[in-house]
Amino acid sequence: NPTLLSSWKPHTDCCNSSWYGVNCLPSNRVYLLNIALDKDLRSSFPPSIGNLPYLHSLVIYQFPNLTGAIPQSITKLTKLRTLSISGTGVSGRIPNFIAKLKSLTYLDLSDNHLSGTLPHNLYQLPNLEAIILGKNKLTGPIPPSYGYIKNISSLFLSHNKLSGKLPMSLARLNSSVVDFSHNRLEGDASMFFGFAKQTETMILSWNMLSFDMGRVELPKTLTILDMSHNRVYGKLPEGVKNLEWLNVSYNRLCGEIPKGGNMQTMGANSFSHNK
Repeated sequence: NPTLLSSWKPHTDCCNSSWYGVNCLPSNRVYLLNIALDKDLRSSFPPSIGNLPYLHSLVIYQFPNLTGAIPQSITKLTKLRTLSISGTGVSGRIPNFIAKLKSLTYLDLSDNHLSGTLPHNLYQLPNLEAIILGKNKLTGPIPPSYGYIKNISSLFLSHNKLSGKLPMSLARLNSSVVDFSHNRLEGDASMFFGFAKQTETMILSWNMLSFDMGRVELPKTLTILDMSHNRVYGKLPEGVKNLEWLNVSYNRLCGEIPKGGNMQTMGANSFSHNK
């Protein structure tokens, strides 16, 4: 028995005994499975996960020797709200059948070995609020359909190999957190700006994005902005002095740095390697 799963003893009731990471409803139906930090467990992703139809939350974290693809049997989990598989050896494509989990609100498949393109049909999940797909090996462009994910508050696609121009449909997003950093994305990112936007954190660093910074208006809620290591040009807007954290280094910006506000707390490195 692996250390953390030694409590999973055959022929014992997983609800009426102390099975690690298992929570049950009063009706003795498993509704939560949360297992983490077991480097000893070696297994492929079990298709039998689909035999837990009352599961609301599936969290698997830091299981580096859990391998294989996400099984299609997961579509049987029609009540699933949280799907978090992170820090594992799970590989293959992010399957399109994820979009059959209509109750899903939180999708975290970060820090795995997933490859291929982004699934195009996540907009079909009406309740989805968070997409976290960072630290994988994902390639290709961001699908235009991502601009039509209605309730998305957090969108993390960082540390992949995504490429191509940003689709204009992303202008429809009004997410609190956007992180597309450390990819190969190109094009105009000014669509993420605008005073009426509700964005609080915007991290777009380490791409090939290009637009006139002097022509954008910062979201009134924005506190963190990282546009470093891109091809952004123009002048800094006055609104940057109200940010709590800023990095626009390694771009093609020009003109004077705005004075006042929080600018005194920003180090020189926040603006270095510009014009």
